[in-house]
Amino acid sequence: MTYVVTEACIKCKYTDCVEVCPVDCFYEGENMLVIHPDECIDCGVCEPECPPEAILPDTDPQADTWLTLNKDFSEAWPNITRKKDAPTDADAHRDEEKKYDKYFSDKPGLGD
Repeated sequence: MTYVVTEACIKCKYTDCVEVCPVDCFYEGENMLVIHPDECIDCGVCEPECPPEAILPDTDPQADTWLTLNKDFSEAWPNITRKKDAPTDADAHRDEEKKYDKYFSDKPGLGD
């Protein structure tokens, strides 16, 4: 089992989850985070730390769609190991639906 970051992270990119991850398996895109499934140790400490509830175990049926995206982009984007400020408009996008189609970017973030 592993955890995956879902659409709810897009345009929110809170990094509370990064701060608690004991194995630093988060990677940063321009407007979302992903988890490297081969590095995740399935501890689950990140899940309750995510304000928009964007992190799910891969056993959740909603996670299926996101597992490949997390794997692919965790191999392309830079590692992030420290908490950063969320985007200034994160709260405005927090409960928005269909964010992937509207906003997803395959561009990397800055990392650490």
